[in-house]
Amino acid sequence: MKSKVWIALLCAAFLCINCTPKHSDPAQARIDSLLKTMTIQQKIGQLNQLNAKCMSREQLIEKVQRGEAGCIMNVSDSLAYVLQQQALRYTGIPLLIARDMIHGYHTLFPIPLGQACSWDTALVREAARLSARETRRHGIGWTFSPMVDVVRDPRWGRVAESYGEDTYLTSVMGEQVVRGYQMEGLAATAKHYVGYGAAEGGRDYNTTWIPEVQLRNTYLLPFYRLIKCGCEAVMASFNEVQGMPLSANKHLLHDILRDEWKFDGVIDSDYGAIEQLVKHGVAADKKEATRLAIRAGVDMDMESHAYKKYLKELIDEGAIREADVDSAVKRVLQMKERVGLPLQPSVEEDYSAEAMELAGRLAAESAVLLKNNGLLPLSKQSGKVLVTGPLADSEGDQVGCWSPDYEAGHGITPLQAMQQRGRVVYSPGLRYSRDRNTRIIRDAVKAAYQADVIAYFAGEEQLLSGEAQSLADIRLREGQRQLLHALHETGKPIVLVIMAGRPLTIEDEMAYADAVVYAYHGGTMAGEGIARVLYGETNPCGKLTMTIPRHVGQVPIYYNHTNTGRPARQEPDIQAIPVGTKAHPAGAFSFYLDYGTKPLFPFGYGLSYTTYEYGSPVVR
Repeated sequence: MKSKVWIALLCAAFLCINCTPKHSDPAQARIDSLLKTMTIQQKIGQLNQLNAKCMSREQLIEKVQRGEAGCIMNVSDSLAYVLQQQALRYTGIPLLIARDMIHGYHTLFPIPLGQACSWDTALVREAARLSARETRRHGIGWTFSPMVDVVRDPRWGRVAESYGEDTYLTSVMGEQVVRGYQMEGLAATAKHYVGYGAAEGGRDYNTTWIPEVQLRNTYLLPFYRLIKCGCEAVMASFNEVQGMPLSANKHLLHDILRDEWKFDGVIDSDYGAIEQLVKHGVAADKKEATRLAIRAGVDMDMESHAYKKYLKELIDEGAIREADVDSAVKRVLQMKERVGLPLQPSVEEDYSAEAMELAGRLAAESAVLLKNNGLLPLSKQSGKVLVTGPLADSEGDQVGCWSPDYEAGHGITPLQAMQQRGRVVYSPGLRYSRDRNTRIIRDAVKAAYQADVIAYFAGEEQLLSGEAQSLADIRLREGQRQLLHALHETGKPIVLVIMAGRPLTIEDEMAYADAVVYAYHGGTMAGEGIARVLYGETNPCGKLTMTIPRHVGQVPIYYNHTNTGRPARQEPDIQAIPVGTKAHPAGAFSFYLDYGTKPLFPFGYGLSYTTYEYGSPVVR
């Protein structure tokens, strides 16, 4: 079958630019007709998803020519177009080219957790639209975002990809991202379905136990909203729910997604998740894992190489029906039509003025002012500013996790932005976030005596957040605490700016700073956005979308926890308990003796430079 067959099929193709997908009967008829001409091996090839980074260019081309891939990940530009041409020439069916584009392609916006703090749905949607425009012009038609896991444990590294702890806010933000992608024809993926963010201990890939009532009340709603918005794909998560991993969970994938919600898009496995059913202990071997996954409803096999090896054998044995494979292939072909394949090369350039300006604006509106003793906003009258800290001039770290297409030299760091606004002296204090070099700390302290104000940029380097980057200790690293203490001893006023991928426990550090701004990882224009806030060019408007605990031992801690039969009435003071007091439960309530129940900063917290007065409500 030649490329003209698929090109004819695409004559009626459309780009999904509205939130409700529409399918024409003629298009469905053409897909059905194409499906009838395909061999079982060609069908299976459409369900195979390969990672371009795992093989050479020659191996990729060979697999595409043999029809062994329906989707190639992690390839772009010239090679993407070469592979597309080979697919059309040898199979007549174009490839899906896919990429993890989490908060931008080349122009990087704040991490999603930061974007949510803006509470500006229009801004978040526009950032997604511009990201999609950049992504598609590099030959990529499908992205694995947005992540709409509800998260309540900051130890989990992937909180950076989330929109926080609230179910409704996560739903709204995720929906706006899908809308933005659809405006440019980029296919979206709702991930990770479902409950991945509830991993025990905040340890990535860990066990979850989520009763049905909690699934319904907390974790499923964002996925439902995105599906009703026309999201083209759903990614089955790594974790188990009620003892069954998602890649084999027929109740969640088939009963709820397909039957109850009428989802007709693609269900994708996560990376290697089908073969991991063996490690979960629910499949004896990869062949059985293949049977469980296809019967549960997983359409595409991402890098397990299980479908390619075992699907035909299982059909021949009668263990699965060819009709199940046909249904999966049909959904993949429908998605290819909606994306508008094949994509054409573009002469447009990345880092447009529009995208860079929006990145700076979103970085500013994502920043949350936590404390201000009158030091902010800075001005020319503030005098000379010492800029210090491991995140002050680290473009590679400020962009945050999931930035595989980051290109150095396009961003603006806090140091660069502040140098444009006033008198600045720079001493890094530490080379990176885990550094403990006391000599460099001494240099920063010496520089502080030559300044009037200290702007200390602390937090996490990119390495410490994102997938597989879970932490048991979510304090600032020891060297950063030492630097802050040493700077405080100079008596100079300090602005502490936290740039991180998660909420950090900074209760002790609050006492050493006159002003504190939580900026998360702000992307390409993080420095520009933060400087606008520090110098009062933007009034701080960010509000926390994830609770900041006082101590890691309080986790999970979130604003809408249900009451117990003995809710805490007051915060305890462990030091006030008389020595010799015998342990007894009378009058006891649900709290920690040492840290109580209250967080350092609750969901929704955020100050501004404006003062407000609240009066009684008036009914008109």
